[in-house]
Formats: sequence, C-alpha cells, structure tokens
Amino acid sequence: MSLTAGVVAVQGDVEEHAAAIERAAAARDRQITVREIRDSGIVPDCDLLAMPGGESTTISRLIHSEGIAPEIREHVAAGKPLLATCAGLIVASSDAGDDRVDELGLLDVGVERNAFGRQTDSFEAPLAVAGLDDPYPAVFIRAPVIDSVGDADVLASWDDRPVAVRDGPVVGTSFHPELTPDSRIHGLAFFENEAAAVPALEDAQ
Repeated sequence: MSLTAGVVAVQGDVEEHAAAIERAAAARDRQITVREIRDSGIVPDCDLLAMPGGESTTISRLIHSEGIAPEIREHVAAGKPLLATCAGLIVASSDAGDDRVDELGLLDVGVERNAFGRQTDSFEAPLAVAGLDDPYPAVFIRAPVIDSVGDADVLASWDDRPVAVRDGPVVGTSFHPELTPDSRIHGLAFFENEAAAVPALEDAQ
C-alpha cells in the first residue's frame, strides 16, 4: 500500500515540503501520496504530517478556525510522525512566548520568535545533527530559537542554542529543511524515528 503524507497548507513552503517528502520516501523505496491540508477531514487519513513555516500567528489562527488543530493532536497522540519547521515549530511548541499563538503543546519546548534576526539576517550553516553521519546544510530565515527544553531531546544546536528537537513522534526544527535538496531531515523525522508509528516497509508493498 502507498503511504499518505499531509502537508499543512494554510501557509508556507508547501510544494517544497511535498517534494522533500517524496525524495525521502523514494530513497527508501516507499510509495507515497502527498496531500495538501487546508480543511479538516484530511489529517485522519495521513500516515505522516509536515507543518511548514510562515507566520506563526496566522498558522495558529487558521488551523484552529478550520478544525485542523485537534486532528493534528490526535495524529500525534496515535504515535504518527509530525515534522514542524520554523513557524510550525512555534505552533507545535508548549510555549510560543506570544499570546497570539494558540500552541498545540506537542513539543515540550519554549521558543523565542525571530531570535536569529530578520529576513536580511538569513544564513546557511553546517549542522551536526544526531542520527545523521554528515553535517546538514540548514537554512535559517527569520528563525526562532528554542530557549527552553523540557522532555524533548535536542538533535542539533547552533551557537550553543538548540535548533532541532525530537519529542516522541514529533521533530521540530528552527530552520527550513525543505529549502535544500538534502532530504535527510524529512527522512529522520518520518522514517528513522523509532518513536513514530509508520507502517513497516513490508506492509507498504
């Protein structure tokens, strides 16, 4: 059977995440169908989810108003993987540091929005990421910083500050892994996360 991946498409790099998921799946000989999520009713059919960046207040408002937020929580509660990047990380956190964001509480971390500066301060950095053999070319754009970590595991840090974490089936990054042809972060989040329940390869054939 083919896996179904969902990309929360209320804002952000939707097509880029979809392409990265497809590359990560192809590298593992997995068949996958990617669906864009703008309304409720799609998430329950997904084996894995990505929540892109954008504007965290807007993403938070739309996923709650469209009834997507409780479905994302149920997805994670079932042990299914979620990759939340940049603003998606903020929305998935337990403390966004902003009353305008209604957090999902899926990552036991606190964040500081735009901590790495404005758009003009964007940069790329070679990150040592737990689980990856070689440095990952991370792209930071108006990136948040993880300023407190509870039960989540830190996967990568930059300038002595956490920028990638894992909390059960959820992986969150301050950077944009969809903006590079390197799909290893998507592979790590979806196919190499022991806490995440993705149908086994033999079941997906």
